Amino acid sequence: MDYLNFDLATLGAAELAALLEYHNRAYWEKGTPEISDARYDEIVEALRKADPGNPLLEKVYAPSVASGGKVRHAEPMLSLDKAYTLDAVLDWARKFARSEEEEMLVQPKYDGISAKYDGKVLVTRGDGVFGEDVTDKLPLIELEAPGYTGKLDRPARGELVIRDDDFATLYRNIRKKDGQLYKNSRNAVAGIMGLKDISEMQLQKAKLTLADYTLISYRVRLADLPSRWEELKLALAQLPYPQDGIVVKFADAAFAASLGRTVHHPRGEIAYKFTNIRRETVLRDVEWSFGKNCLTPVACLDPVEISGTTIRRATLHNVQNILDLGVMIGDTVVVERAGDVIPYIVESRPGILRRTALIENCPACRTALVRRGPELCCPNAECSETRLQRLLGAVRNLGIERLGEPTLRKMMAKFDIRHIGDLFEISAKDLLQIEGFAEKSASSLVAEIQKARRIEDYRLLAALNIPNIGPNIAKLLLAKYSFAELRKATAEELAAIDGIGPERANAVVAELAAQSDFLDELLTAVTLIASVASGDVPTICFTGKMPEKRSYYEKIAEKIGYRCVDDATSTLRLLVADDPSGNSTKLRNARKYGTKILSLADFLAEAGVKATADEPVQDELF
Repeated sequence: MDYLNFDLATLGAAELAALLEYHNRAYWEKGTPEISDARYDEIVEALRKADPGNPLLEKVYAPSVASGGKVRHAEPMLSLDKAYTLDAVLDWARKFARSEEEEMLVQPKYDGISAKYDGKVLVTRGDGVFGEDVTDKLPLIELEAPGYTGKLDRPARGELVIRDDDFATLYRNIRKKDGQLYKNSRNAVAGIMGLKDISEMQLQKAKLTLADYTLISYRVRLADLPSRWEELKLALAQLPYPQDGIVVKFADAAFAASLGRTVHHPRGEIAYKFTNIRRETVLRDVEWSFGKNCLTPVACLDPVEISGTTIRRATLHNVQNILDLGVMIGDTVVVERAGDVIPYIVESRPGILRRTALIENCPACRTALVRRGPELCCPNAECSETRLQRLLGAVRNLGIERLGEPTLRKMMAKFDIRHIGDLFEISAKDLLQIEGFAEKSASSLVAEIQKARRIEDYRLLAALNIPNIGPNIAKLLLAKYSFAELRKATAEELAAIDGIGPERANAVVAELAAQSDFLDELLTAVTLIASVASGDVPTICFTGKMPEKRSYYEKIAEKIGYRCVDDATSTLRLLVADDPSGNSTKLRNARKYGTKILSLADFLAEAGVKATADEPVQDELF
């Protein structure tokens, strides 16, 4: 799956869940968000429609920190529901308000780490139920609360941040372990809270601030909120704290509490998230990066500050966007940071010295580039960068998560890997020839590659990098034709399938013909799982330790008409557990969704199979 350039309309529930988990890890665990908040929320809403009961929708996230242990909150520390427009905020308020006279509190939404101090222990929000004990960070923290600024020596609940003025002065001289300066205050907070030893930070006089949530609060009637909104936004913008939005809540705390809460957020308050933050700068150059089917232009800019972050690069999307904007190198451009995360250029003004941002030849192989719709593409199938990106796209569609671009690039150079099939020939011994691999990491990667030998037909079709054929479109095709039938189908037959059309149909027929010899070879190396009418096939999932390898039971399930899946979602028909009374995540989800649960013995009895195999079953190298 392409985790950055995706069409939500083409993704199913499982793919949306995988996409959401990927971006949760990028934001909360790695601290390097790759999409805007608004785009992230589009994924959430798409998953909510596709699988309303998915547990990811209710999960509360928090940044990774160096912890002294987990602490259970006396009251859950929840996240907040989000809105991106004033109208959405007003709709939420009027849904619950007793009248237009209802008083509201408007407060900054600090961009840091939520934490609570009870006078003895400092705890982060964590997952909302259990937080992380970060009391060892107290020497670095100053409390700012109504009427008080000083040592954190009294109960408080707020956000751990670095004040803008502190970041501009103190952090000019505070360096990370690698000797580099922190790029922005949010990264600095996350980095410092992730340290097991803060002695170096103490020597450098680093300082964090716990901004109490009641520190800044404007009271306003609901009826006046629309007319005062811009005034309030301006007032909050003048505050010396990093912010990524505004919190609006009911002033009557007892009334707000009476509205209750979901497992994710309280109903009595909401977060308005900032979007459309713009600044002017100069476009100094354009770099062209490779995708699996095209080149993507990236703007190189004079550094500009947006919300405490220095922006030096921004996406230009594609060649057509460059032409539509009329932008050239040397122009003054307006950069927008959508959702306060991803920067891109929205307009330009001609500079004095200008030159074209377009290129004519491939940066890697020097072949003349061609236009395909809005994209600029290298037509050379043997181009080293094009082959790398196409193979990387195939690897992602096959679900080989451990194999990233740097490792794949080394493998291609070392072992002349050119196609998916070549990957299946790699051994752990081979990988040990590549710098950075140890026996365990090499064995783990090989095991994951071999697991991809057993693959659903739609995933294999998506892995062929046919333009505009992702997993969901592949499912449409393979719901009508088997893989073998698809290779013989005409463009006219495929175009007649709802959702395909002539352009996709022609691309499928052309690519399947062009890759025919490769496909013949590849199909001898994989076990293809047919997905024809898979939506009508009941799903089954196994959980717990069992006498035989999991594949043994999955084969039994497939023989009696089930389709095996890895997760207990709302569409799961049957969960088989070694201990149905256990408390694993799959069992909890199954109980939540009302899914049928059977013990392994009962399942085998229903399938007419003995509880253990008469002879050991050797798992295939999947």
